[in-house]
Amino acid sequence: MPDAAQIDLKSATEIARIISVQRAPNGIHYGSYGDTQLSDAELEQLVQAIPLAIAAALHRRVFYFVPLAMAEPTQAESSGSAPSSPDAILIASNFTSELGDNAICHRNATIAGVECVFLSTRLMQDRFALAFELYINAGHHFVETVGVPQTFMDLLWSQAEAGVRGETSQDAWECRARALGPAGMEPASDLWSAPRNRSRRKRPQPIDTPRAAAIPKNAVDEKARMEFFDVAFADAIAIYLLSLTVDFDYVELRERDYPLLAAPALAERLRQIAQLFPPNVGQEFSMRSRRRDG
Repeated sequence: MPDAAQIDLKSATEIARIISVQRAPNGIHYGSYGDTQLSDAELEQLVQAIPLAIAAALHRRVFYFVPLAMAEPTQAESSGSAPSSPDAILIASNFTSELGDNAICHRNATIAGVECVFLSTRLMQDRFALAFELYINAGHHFVETVGVPQTFMDLLWSQAEAGVRGETSQDAWECRARALGPAGMEPASDLWSAPRNRSRRKRPQPIDTPRAAAIPKNAVDEKARMEFFDVAFADAIAIYLLSLTVDFDYVELRERDYPLLAAPALAERLRQIAQLFPPNVGQEFSMRSRRRDG
């Protein structure tokens, strides 16, 4: 393994200048730098999974696959560049444990008017994690550019008002909780906890019957509700794109202290996403149920 002192560190600005950007058939722009341990074919497969309708909204963004994108330096470590400026974001050309301890999953930077996303390929445990990191970024960028369709907002809120259990991410769970207030959410003591483990496939936990929720209109936090729509829509896009690339069990998406969205509710969301953004030629969207033991 190379020594950290021997690893070349370049700024995000330098990477954007020296790396030749490619354009996938769907229009997504991307590039790679250093020892990513990903082949050209693997990279193209990842970006090509993004449907044309989503890719069209990302034309001013470039995704860079790099070994490690370093975390924000402390004030003491800063060499004078403003925090979060492209010159202050450092990219490692290879991986070491020492550098990995100071890296982050991705860094964003605006360079010459282009939004650049630097994804740490060597920090991810596997292709599942890397693909999801790419797609959750794509989902959030799409929401920032286009917004959330009214039909999807209506679906999300109908599920929230019906008390459907769980959510698709920690952020979605917290936004929904703030939107509904204590009366509209189950208590934290009801949450089940099971960290994702890629070494062993797990069956989804039994889902509680959804509670009917009578939520006074004046009790809804509108700002939090709109944040919930944005986050949950981006989550749904990411899960949909992941399903076009990797065969996975739904329970593998859960990582922190919130209950996963009930599978039937997720299926409703994903069916609508698939209608909005049909898969590209050669790809197929499918959901399969698994019978319980016994």
